[in-house]
Amino acid sequence: MSDLTTTVSRYLDIWNEADAEKRAAAIAELFTADAPYIDPLAAVEGHEGFGAVVAGARDQFKGLTFELHGTVDAHHNQARFQWGLVTEPGAEPIAIGFDVLVTDEAGRIKAVYGFLDKVPAA
Repeated sequence: MSDLTTTVSRYLDIWNEADAEKRAAAIAELFTADAPYIDPLAAVEGHEGFGAVVAGARDQFKGLTFELHGTVDAHHNQARFQWGLVTEPGAEPIAIGFDVLVTDEAGRIKAVYGFLDKVPAA
């Protein structure tokens, strides 16, 4: 379980990485080459696809941070967890989501399925 908790932490770190080159390197290290990322707003595959989704979110929500809310629930090679998009650590999230990630035998993410529980007002 702790390995998947670490994977989730590294996954959220990618969303919070401001440097595009560091973000791309982290994605290449953590994700398999053809991993799909699917949520209500995007359905992409591979490192570049996921990287573009993260870059778009970072542009849209400048200065905000993704943080884990609650604990990671994991078994076998899958984990589910809730995250919040916050203005500062511990603040009330302006957005809340629920993601499920699946890893391969080596511990690399081979798929992410996301759900949005709370979205910012338009």
